[in-house]
Amino acid sequence: MIDITENKCVCLHKTAVALGLFDGVHKGHQAVIQQAVNKKNNEIKSAVFSFKTDTITSKGHDGRLEMLLTDKAKQQHFENLGVDYLYSPDFSHFKDMTDEDFVKRVLKDNLNACVAVCGEDFRFGKNAMGNAKRLVQLGEKYEFEVCVVNQLVMNGGAISSTKIRRLINEGNISQANEMLGYKYGYTLPVEHGYERGRTWNFPTINQMIPEGLVLPRFGVYCSIVYVGDELYKGVTNIGVKPTVKVNTAPLAETFIINYDGDLYGREIKIELCEFVRPEKYFDSFDSLKAEIGRNIEFTKQYFKNNKIENI
Repeated sequence: MIDITENKCVCLHKTAVALGLFDGVHKGHQAVIQQAVNKKNNEIKSAVFSFKTDTITSKGHDGRLEMLLTDKAKQQHFENLGVDYLYSPDFSHFKDMTDEDFVKRVLKDNLNACVAVCGEDFRFGKNAMGNAKRLVQLGEKYEFEVCVVNQLVMNGGAISSTKIRRLINEGNISQANEMLGYKYGYTLPVEHGYERGRTWNFPTINQMIPEGLVLPRFGVYCSIVYVGDELYKGVTNIGVKPTVKVNTAPLAETFIINYDGDLYGREIKIELCEFVRPEKYFDSFDSLKAEIGRNIEFTKQYFKNNKIENI
């Protein structure tokens, strides 16, 4: 995938462009992007226009949108879906652009679009003045095809990033994963911790969760851990270590079952599979150690019950 954001070069090929913030690249987003990718042929390449997620303002997280994915992770999803070109500028550079200016300057002048694909709830232009119907009108004027993809429905309602954020906040990670079409998690560097787990024969890796990302409900999760090309079962605690009583930002602390090695400084991918229990305070380290042992046994049984035995 070629990122043309910074050099703003004009695509020499005609393109089929998927339009949207795609902040979670969930199943609904994937349907839009896949429609653009399906238009590819010898003359047409696929492209995505998507603002940098961390530049979007919101009424939620300190004025910023709570991100489901870092922009790096989002771009990896685009590439995995077969996207050829990406144009992903800061929102501030475009927020005052009219809907027609956006079509002319971005879709036609920069992306050489012959097809534009969007969801039925897509909005664009200053103050979100443009919608899918308006894009169809502008497509007729500027001579490109517009495909509008219906929202995907699951469990009686449309899949949305807002719903997925709420499910993750509530700890309903399995339902969130179903809507995402992949397992929610993080790819983050491993940092040094207090290493108490090593003295208990439960060594863990610590990964600080960046500010701005959606926080899962604090507690313990069954997880999958990627170490190079190998996959391992994991027990991940999301939270702030109330028993240890250290001042820390929220972090993911993971015990990797049947793994022995030094991962400090490496970027490790963690996927959350199932919520086990809320984070809680234990009145002694012995009680905490016993609970960790129970969580490990629960996780082993979870993978066995769900026939995930290739890990």
